Amino acid sequence: MTRLVFTLTALQLAVASVASAQLPSRNAIPQDSLALAVLNTPNVPAANTNTPTTIDPIGYEIGPEDVLDISVWKSPELSRTVPVRPDGKVSLPLVNDIQASGFTPSELRQQIVTRLTDFVPSPEVSVIVREVHSRKVAVVGAVKTAGRYELKGPMTVLEVIALAQGFTDFATRDRIVVLRQTGATTTRIPFNYRKISEGAEQENFYVHPGDIIVVP
Repeated sequence: MTRLVFTLTALQLAVASVASAQLPSRNAIPQDSLALAVLNTPNVPAANTNTPTTIDPIGYEIGPEDVLDISVWKSPELSRTVPVRPDGKVSLPLVNDIQASGFTPSELRQQIVTRLTDFVPSPEVSVIVREVHSRKVAVVGAVKTAGRYELKGPMTVLEVIALAQGFTDFATRDRIVVLRQTGATTTRIPFNYRKISEGAEQENFYVHPGDIIVVP
């Protein structure tokens, strides 16, 4: 009798083991369904990685208050680190005053070479802009800290206003004007802060050196 019970129990365990092996796992995903899911995955557009174009140093125009490293090879007595004066000129040994503002470093280098040729045979000159201080914008009116601010790179109107510590309580934020001088012509460019705060990001344009932001 004991042997019969043991045999029946072993038989039941064997049947249960076979049945569990044939049942699919709840978490298992059929290969066909997985392949179909991959094929049906929607295309996700790539993130916009466009960044503002930076200033090309080769085409950079020297301006007043910039600091220049001017070196003459094998002539340390002629080499100087000089600031550009408000009149746009720099002073160098033998060369005396020479116009720097409005020229690129390469153009200024060529002028110095020409002037030094009378004193130094085949002079080798390098001009490097050590510090940039000429690229400035002004913020005036109903801001907390009105003044002139240096542009260290491309900046929008909103970023410059942030440098001025933002608006005062009485600022008329939808009547801001950017004054831009082009030769003898002054252009008035309206800037509506309220539109920016409502999501019209296209209104937040980049400032140019010399711009004046007026906040009434």
